[in-house]
Formats: sequence, structure tokens, C-alpha cells
Amino acid sequence: MRNYQYICRRMNTRTLLITALLAASVHAAGQTVLPEEREVKMDEPTFVPTLKVGKVLLDGDSVQFMELNNIYVYPPVELKTKRERRKYNQLVNNVKKVLPIAKEANTIIIETYEYLQTLPNKKAKDEHMKLVEKDIKKKYTPRMKKLTYSQGKLLIKLIYRECNSSSYNLIQAFLGPVKAGFYQAFAWAFGASLKKGYDAEGVDRLTERVVLMVESGQL
Repeated sequence: MRNYQYICRRMNTRTLLITALLAASVHAAGQTVLPEEREVKMDEPTFVPTLKVGKVLLDGDSVQFMELNNIYVYPPVELKTKRERRKYNQLVNNVKKVLPIAKEANTIIIETYEYLQTLPNKKAKDEHMKLVEKDIKKKYTPRMKKLTYSQGKLLIKLIYRECNSSSYNLIQAFLGPVKAGFYQAFAWAFGASLKKGYDAEGVDRLTERVVLMVESGQL
């Protein structure tokens, strides 16, 4: 029974994440090592801090400027037990694994949406999205197999953060309410939800803290 539940949980992770990415048709270009395949190093940044150099005119003179990443300063996290430390380290590890995928999803969703606007009618858009759905399942199924159940649920939340919309709404917008309802029902049967939101100032405030520090290159 335990093995069956484990298999179901892994199947659920794959299905949830595939549906969360069904709005895209293009694989992110230029990636040599996929995020889910990278070894997470807790003491090395996931995103390289950026430095923007430019010039502005000030009273007729050209003045150079440098723009750095935001730097976030927080009080130390209070971790009183080994269990709390382990859970925090797991959160950092999971964010470093799946945040790049959430950002990838946002980019390709935008690209797909822009391409759909160039198509002449609904029939052409529907035909294109059928190809999208087939292509996404083919490309992302092996990738999502590499994530754990907790990483999958976190990715659904971070997709909401990056896209300002739930995975359910994204699927509904691109594939229609029937398929959105089907995928949501499947997710619900396994105790998850594609309608899951992201509350940066509430229940997800610690996650948001970690995300901001990972984005800035501090973690």
C-alpha cells in the first residue's frame, strides 16, 4: 500500500506540472543544463548577480552609472530545532531547483500568447494549441519526473507568483474550461490544486524571502 501511494504521488507531481506548463510551445533556448538536473549548492548563488552599466545626460554632461541587484537584509531565521533547520534547508533547496523553471514557464507563456495574437481566427488558434499540448507533454514529462512531490507543489505556487495567475486559469485561458476542469479534478483527487495561489505577505512569506534572496544572488 505504501509503494502504491508513493507511485501515485510521483504520478501526481508529473501530471500537475505538465498541466501547469501546457500554455507553452517552445523550449527555453540556450540551456545546456536543465534546472532540475543541476546540483544544488547551498553556499553558491543560483542566479548570477547582474551589473548594469549605462550613461545619462546631466546638465549637458554624460554621466556613467551602475545599477546593481536589489540586496535584501532580513533578521536571522529563528530555527530552534533540527527539524526546523531541515525544513528550512529543504525549502531553500526546492526554491533553487524550481524557481528557474517557473521563470522559464513565464517566458514561454508570454511568447506563446504573442504568437497566438498573430493567428487569423479561433480555428487556427485551437489547432495550434492542440499541437502545443502534445508537444509540452512530450518535452516536459521526462523533466517533471525528476522533481519530488513537494517541489511540484512549490512549482505550482511559483508559477502563480511569476505569471500572476494560477495554473488552472492559465490552462483555462489557453485550452478551455473543460480541460482545465479535468486537470483540476485529477489534481484534487491527489490532495493538490491547480488553483493554488501565492500569498507573499501571509502563509508564503518565508518562501518569498527565500525567493527574493535567490533571485538577487544572495543564496
